[in-house]
Amino acid sequence: MNKETLSGYKGDALQALKKAGAEIGDILRVTKDDRTYEGILIPRSENGNHKHIVLKMRNGYNVGVQITPTTKIERIGVGAKPTFQPPPLPKQKENLPKVAILSTGGTIASRVDYRTGGVRPALTANDLYSVVPELADIAVIDAEIVFSLFSENITPKHWTEISKNVAKHIEKGKSGIVIAHGTDTLGYTAAALSFALQNLPVPVVLVGSQRSADRPSSDAATNLLGAVQAAATAPFAEVVVCMHESISDEAIVFHRGTKARKCHTSRRDAFKSINALPVARLRDGKLSMLVEDYNKRESNRKLVLKPDFDEKVALVKFYPGMNPKTIDWHVENGYKGIVLEGTGLGHVGNHLFPAVRKAIEQNVIVAMASQCIWGRLGMTVYDTGRDLLAMGVVPLDDMLAETALVKLMWVLGQTKNTDEAKRLLKTNIAHEFSPCSMYEEEKQYDD
Repeated sequence: MNKETLSGYKGDALQALKKAGAEIGDILRVTKDDRTYEGILIPRSENGNHKHIVLKMRNGYNVGVQITPTTKIERIGVGAKPTFQPPPLPKQKENLPKVAILSTGGTIASRVDYRTGGVRPALTANDLYSVVPELADIAVIDAEIVFSLFSENITPKHWTEISKNVAKHIEKGKSGIVIAHGTDTLGYTAAALSFALQNLPVPVVLVGSQRSADRPSSDAATNLLGAVQAAATAPFAEVVVCMHESISDEAIVFHRGTKARKCHTSRRDAFKSINALPVARLRDGKLSMLVEDYNKRESNRKLVLKPDFDEKVALVKFYPGMNPKTIDWHVENGYKGIVLEGTGLGHVGNHLFPAVRKAIEQNVIVAMASQCIWGRLGMTVYDTGRDLLAMGVVPLDDMLAETALVKLMWVLGQTKNTDEAKRLLKTNIAHEFSPCSMYEEEKQYDD
């Protein structure tokens, strides 16, 4: 019996399974303390302890059973190892709008990894289409896998590649583009595409999910259906993020790419529009606009592609006692831009002033965003803010710190002239600045 037949098991659990002659995929009956569990033996996480085995029950959920001296394990059947076989692609209706689904990975394109007990990038874009056959009633799908990456592994170079792929499909006359993406850095990519894809003729919809498609509570199918419907028929032509409005399946909302932030680690409604309203909502199959100021769909409009980013930009979060050498290090290592994530209205401790001043004197663009989620900068209120402005720090009003980082990378990918870069940084290109900041993050966009 090799290691793979009982992957992840060790110690007491491993010995008990060996004694029962069990292997991964076998159907076991485990009796303990007058309770009986039946299910398929699946691998443990490689970091799991040595006293539990894990069974996948008929209801789809997993149960862990602690092994004790009185635990009885019986091998009652030989089951196939857990695998995923996508169903065949549904028949497409050629008269429907044509939508491209570009898969980059993430939870929406993941399944349980039975080696580790976690999830891994596994589904291709075609798989996404095949497991949600309702898509065939919305659009003709052209599916393409661009990357298979968890979103923490996506870099500015990937943003450039995604932008070029979007442009390719727009040139082919697609009615809209859907990008399947992991949620953890989805906001960064959405902001990047908002700047790289200008004068859009059709919607570009980034979509993710908080729970993988093989979980009973998955939000993947609902989000994907909403994303494709918006790409196919929505009246706007902007980069948006498509996710649940609440923890239920009642509605999907579309957040602007420059205003979307992941605010919860695991809830379905993890994303919020910060200091702005979502662009639209989809409920009961009907899409309604929530804002009046939006770029309208126009298929004849010519896309302007500006996909270059300079990675020599840093996002530096201020904290009490922060060492000024943190700023010095970036300057000494050739960084061309620094976004300071300051406190409140846009402050950092005055012990950092010499380092900030030195950076600006060496033509490093230093910009300011707030650590607060809601509200906007007010750097003229207190002496600290006014002193930073006098040094040449660029205030970014209510721009999200993540968006500010991405925009400065994009700006420095367009020009090396410091004055022109500062001008671009302060220019509202993709609704990254709001004319006024919303106070409440919830219940602010009723129909």
